[in-house]
Amino acid sequence: MAVYHDARCRLCRREGMKLFLKGQRCFTDKCAFERRGYAPGEHGKSRRVKETNYGQQLREKQKARRIYGLLERQFRQYFSKASVTKGITGEELLQMLERRLDNVVYRLGFAPSHQSARQLVRHGHFQVNGRKVDIPSYLVRAGDEVQLRERSRKIPVVLTTLEARKGQDLPEWLDMSAERLSGRVRSIPTRASIATPINEQLIVEFYSK
Repeated sequence: MAVYHDARCRLCRREGMKLFLKGQRCFTDKCAFERRGYAPGEHGKSRRVKETNYGQQLREKQKARRIYGLLERQFRQYFSKASVTKGITGEELLQMLERRLDNVVYRLGFAPSHQSARQLVRHGHFQVNGRKVDIPSYLVRAGDEVQLRERSRKIPVVLTTLEARKGQDLPEWLDMSAERLSGRVRSIPTRASIATPINEQLIVEFYSK
């Protein structure tokens, strides 16, 4: 499967906002967006282009893809599933993205970024309801328990991230047990409980053309 290997800080600069793609580095002075908060490229600093409706829709779709770390084909597949699901298409899309196992691992504070969470899941460090799951796109359901496996409880990046994010609020649809190093999905996330700064209606308009 194709993977994005280029500089991730360029993605934040292109979208004009922090996407927190590099974990704790994004909270320090080393963050490239803090030092160069303009679009990348030779003319990025002087570029002043008024975006069309299409441009706004494209940027919103790209921003969502980059936040969740998906390639275009993957993202479009999620939209196709959301469009045939009973409910509001944009909200169904965000619910699916939030329910991905790698996103849940990130939200629970086990990993500093979506990319790191995806790698941890692929390497088999987590189990769902007592069974090992190494598929980042696995969709959790209400009542599922996501737990760090016993043999994985001394991984430095996990311990460091848990310590750094101690005390931070969790999404209301998740619970966390620091003692058991596990989290529970309380419910399917609603739009009101998804704090990701995305205008999903623009994404729906982009794919509906």
